[in-house]
Amino acid sequence: MTSTTSDTRSRRLGFIRHYIEMIIAMFAGMILLGLLLGAAGLGFSHERDPELAYLLMAFDMSVGMAAWMRYRGHGWAPTLEMCGAMFAPALPLFPLLWLYVVDGESLMVIAHVAMFPLMLVAMLWRRDEYAH
Repeated sequence: MTSTTSDTRSRRLGFIRHYIEMIIAMFAGMILLGLLLGAAGLGFSHERDPELAYLLMAFDMSVGMAAWMRYRGHGWAPTLEMCGAMFAPALPLFPLLWLYVVDGESLMVIAHVAMFPLMLVAMLWRRDEYAH
């Protein structure tokens, strides 16, 4: 195996590792902060308050990812871009919710599915940052 092939493979594995780390950090933030806020009585119902429930969940996920990214030495710009991927699904989904095209549960499912490719887009935007 040549040095170039080895470097390419190493960068690809680094990129994949970071993507997996972001997913773990995202869910860790959602679970840990969700439990804390719920215990404090600050949770929102996906059925009664879907917009607030979604925004709070996106915030919880963002805190987990931001903490991990800053710990790993990433700057604020890529950290905030990754956090933006948690909130971006609200742009097209909230109007659909208000028009009764989707309900609160569907909003959460669609938004969660959309977050994964949006995180990938944020990472591809700064490929060199995430491939080391």
